[in-house]
Amino acid sequence: MDGVAFASPAFVAAAQPPALPQAALRGAVLLETPSASAPSAAGSSAASTLSGLAAVAVGTAAMARAGARRAKKGKRVVSMKVGTSSDPWSHCAEYKDELLATVKAMTAPGKGILAMDESNGTCGLRLESIGVENTELNRQRWRQTLLGTKGLGDFCGGAILFTETLYQDTTDGKKMVDLAKENGVIPGIKVDTGLVPLTGGKEGENWCRGLDDLKERTVDYYKAGARFAKWRTTVRVRDHSSIAVAEAAHGLARYASICQSSGLVPIIEPEILLDGEHDIDECLETFEETWAAVFKACADFGVCLEAVYLKPSMVTHGAQSGKTADPKTVAEYTLGALKRVVPPAVPGIFFLSGGQSEIQATENLNAMNQSSNPWHVSFSYARALQNTTLKTWAGKDENIVAAQSKLFQRAGANSKAQKGEYDAATADEDATAAEGMYVKGYTY
Repeated sequence: MDGVAFASPAFVAAAQPPALPQAALRGAVLLETPSASAPSAAGSSAASTLSGLAAVAVGTAAMARAGARRAKKGKRVVSMKVGTSSDPWSHCAEYKDELLATVKAMTAPGKGILAMDESNGTCGLRLESIGVENTELNRQRWRQTLLGTKGLGDFCGGAILFTETLYQDTTDGKKMVDLAKENGVIPGIKVDTGLVPLTGGKEGENWCRGLDDLKERTVDYYKAGARFAKWRTTVRVRDHSSIAVAEAAHGLARYASICQSSGLVPIIEPEILLDGEHDIDECLETFEETWAAVFKACADFGVCLEAVYLKPSMVTHGAQSGKTADPKTVAEYTLGALKRVVPPAVPGIFFLSGGQSEIQATENLNAMNQSSNPWHVSFSYARALQNTTLKTWAGKDENIVAAQSKLFQRAGANSKAQKGEYDAATADEDATAAEGMYVKGYTY
């Protein structure tokens, strides 16, 4: 591109609209329309300049197409499809400052997220595993134990809650959201209503429900104290349909836009399932395919990426593959994929643990923070934060302090991993921290 002067591009077409403001070009799509007449010298210069600018804007994929475009004869008209507003924050302007403040607080160095948004049924299965009956009172006692951990906010900037928890009181009459805030934890809320079979997809594929009344619900959740939200959908690695990917992308983008309009920072979670015999390269391919579709959809729906969190799975071998990868390999594959498909405007990436052991999830996160990243790379773990804590508590009030100590220890280890400072050789780990927690077809 030596010798090219990057002045404001001159559009060749007659009656072309005036240049759009920079903010209005957000998510623009370049289109070409061939013409029978030969280009003038001025037209060729302008088209070359615009081609160079497009290459910078959209990356190597556009550069690869540029050669083919130059080979075509005829004058080309370049148009741009853009949103109706020049302000990318127009759908959530009244909440802009608060959204960005929430992002800043939750992406401070060493901060991650405690995921405790299991449905009442799944929470009950956890309780039953320690011999505790699944009742509202016992769910209340367990969730209160987690949120009541002193100093938890030093390591967990937020906690994702289930709807029952958001509106629930503690055993002494305090709101759960107030208990979380007292310990420096910002309340979040799971807003999807669960997975159901995907009509038109392949056998076993699902899609996620919850969009119909999402606007009304998110308004209520904000009033109840939530400041961020989560929506989880899934895509399997082998034999997935294009419909499954497209539906995941559409649902997540629509959800994200609605949440921002209600003052909630959305966590986008298209989980690439660990289930299967696939190897790490197959996982990588599906990961990139899905995330590319998600961000295309986010652009289409005008989602402000500066106020979005991502919750991806890590790129690994399938659970039934018989293969394992060391933390360095997992980090290389996962970060490589993210750097190819995730824009640097996104402030935070919070990984799910996906059934890894507590130690494995921490070691993999630590490996991904051995060098600088364009985003805050952290954790949003459920089982990988709760397992040892749950077994220590065992449903007994006299064990609450000991259980909270285990949660504080585990969260602290992951906080170190977020800064690349976790050292397994010096960490005082419990035996339960090495237990794998993978469950095929796991649901929240």
